[in-house]
Amino acid sequence: MADPSRDILYRILQFLDSENLKETARTLERESGFYFNMRFFEDLVLNGGFDEAEEYLYGFTDVHDNMYSTKIIFEIRKQKFLETLDEGERTKALRLLMNEFKDFEPYNESLCREASALLTLDDFRNHESLADYGDIEDARRLVMDDIRRCIELNPAFQGKLQFPNFNANLRRRLIMFGDLGRPPWNGLGGGCGPCGGCGYFPGIN
Repeated sequence: MADPSRDILYRILQFLDSENLKETARTLERESGFYFNMRFFEDLVLNGGFDEAEEYLYGFTDVHDNMYSTKIIFEIRKQKFLETLDEGERTKALRLLMNEFKDFEPYNESLCREASALLTLDDFRNHESLADYGDIEDARRLVMDDIRRCIELNPAFQGKLQFPNFNANLRRRLIMFGDLGRPPWNGLGGGCGPCGGCGYFPGIN
């Protein structure tokens, strides 16, 4: 049976989007954690909004939730780190390395050491492991493809990736109350409905 509170949240979200209250809608998704808007998330990643993407993601999971979540957040931070290097901002890249890669040390103790080696290169693509790294747009698309697969496999997102079909839900509710070809309870007059003819409400009969 559907959860009425979730149904109400979906309805509110649908209304907010129809009224072009996009920021409010995305905040509702993130704070309630009931629906993950993949299109919105993809747009953030593909346009370099990595901090915003991670903030949205944290409404549904966190870095240590499971291996898929760890992988997703690692890919976001790695891409942000590489793009910062590509822009020649080594000081900022070092700060990212020190502050944002610590979460992954329990899984790979040599990660920070290996990443710090990239700071010494004029172009990180000179490192053999990144020789096939293309331009930024292509790299973001590849990263997003990888992240999407992890999201689809991640149990933290189970049941949160599809927006419900309200027309189908309405049809099921009508079937519960009576045949689709006639009003529920045979109308409000006589017959055996709760409001007529059987003595349940003597003052109305």
